[in-house]
This record gives sequence, structure tokens and C-alpha cells, in this order.
Amino acid sequence: MAEFTIPTEQVTLPSKGLLYPKESPLSKGEIEMKYMTAKHEDILTNANYIRQGTVLDKLLKELIVTDINYNDLLVGDKNALLIAARILGYGKDYNVNYNGKEVTIDLTQLKDKEVNFSLFKEGTNDFPFTLPKSGNSITFKILTHGDEQRIEAETKGLQKIRPDVTSDVSTKMKYIITSINGDREQKSIRDFVDNYLLAPDARSLRQYYGQISPDIDMRYIPEDENYVGEGIEFTPSLNFFWPDSGL
Repeated sequence: MAEFTIPTEQVTLPSKGLLYPKESPLSKGEIEMKYMTAKHEDILTNANYIRQGTVLDKLLKELIVTDINYNDLLVGDKNALLIAARILGYGKDYNVNYNGKEVTIDLTQLKDKEVNFSLFKEGTNDFPFTLPKSGNSITFKILTHGDEQRIEAETKGLQKIRPDVTSDVSTKMKYIITSINGDREQKSIRDFVDNYLLAPDARSLRQYYGQISPDIDMRYIPEDENYVGEGIEFTPSLNFFWPDSGL
């Protein structure tokens, strides 16, 4: 009986692995991934996965060869894997509509965000920041996929209790901030976010967080001499992975 193997590729992570514990396979800064097969396409049409919003995570878990804890993946690194999965499955060309015209984005030309890696302490996902308005000293972390899952679950739970109140911003802050004036107790952090975190301080933290978060820059710069701007940002979706699905 003939034996067949699925080819793989090494994908470089935007974080370069610097924020993961040294004992983690993720600290190497790259992950081995399989090329997509017809069986993997079954995941993209799984009605339960689509309804639950887990279809892309299910796909990535099947494609990743390196033995990692998927929940440990930084959000920006996961975004890079999504782009890689699309290239390995359906090629580098992705068509989008711009001003009524179809344009083709070469996904292999997407670059990592420019990040000042001198601010990183290898093996540690923890950054100092002084809130400019209040003067309080905090530390914060870059969110992982697992953090995002917990934030989503908590937000949904709060909405069931108080459907008229949205808490997306404050809930996310409770997971980003890891200490306040040296106090790392979760109770203290939550109390601070709920009662003492000033709006301008929260805005400054979000801006700084965005500046130092490793990620792939998912912006397309149109080849249009009349275009003025920083690029058109696009987000991976089900249709992004299966352009002929009609979904």
C-alpha cells in the first residue's frame, strides 16, 4: 500500500517567541504547520463550529504540527498563523473589493508590525507603564488566545445578568493589567478598573498596548494615486479561508 505524507512549512511568529516561557516550544519563535487537505475543508463547513464561532480555531489546531498549548498563543501570533493557513490552503492571492473594483492582495507581502523589541524581557510577558493622568504604576501583559476566550465568556455572562450594560472595555482591562502599584491581587486589579481607572488613562494604556503588541500588519495599501490613508484593514473570516464557499 502506498504511503503518503502531508508537506509542512515553518511559520515565523511576529513575537519571535520572546514573550513565552523559555521551556515553551513557542519560545523558538516558529511553528510547523501542515498544508490543508480536503479533510480540513470539512471543518470549514461544520455547522456546529460555525454557529459556535470556533471554526477557525478548530482549523488551526488541526494544522499545527508543533506540540503547543493553543491557549498560550499570543493573539498576534495566532493572526500570523491564520494568514499562513490561508496561503498553505488556497494560495497567496486574496481578492477584495475596493471602490467597486476587485483587487488582489498578495498575502505573502504582508509584514509584521514594527515593534520596539528592546522593551521586551525574554521569557516574560509583563510590561511596566505609568498611567499619565493618575500617576499610578501598573504592569500589563499581551493577551493570549486563552485570555480572549475567558474575556468573551465573562462578557457574555455579564450581559445575561445585565443586558442593558456593556462591559467589553473594562473586562478586557481586568485581564490586561497584571498589577497596580505593585499589588498583583486580582481583587485589587478588578476594584481599580471598576472604580478608579480614569478614561484618559485607559485610552493611553490601549494606545501603548497597541504599539508594543507583536502582530501581523493586515492592511492593504491600494495602488491608487488618489488614495490617502494608512491602508485598508481586513480581517480573516470563513470566506477568507474558503473563497469559493459562498459563506
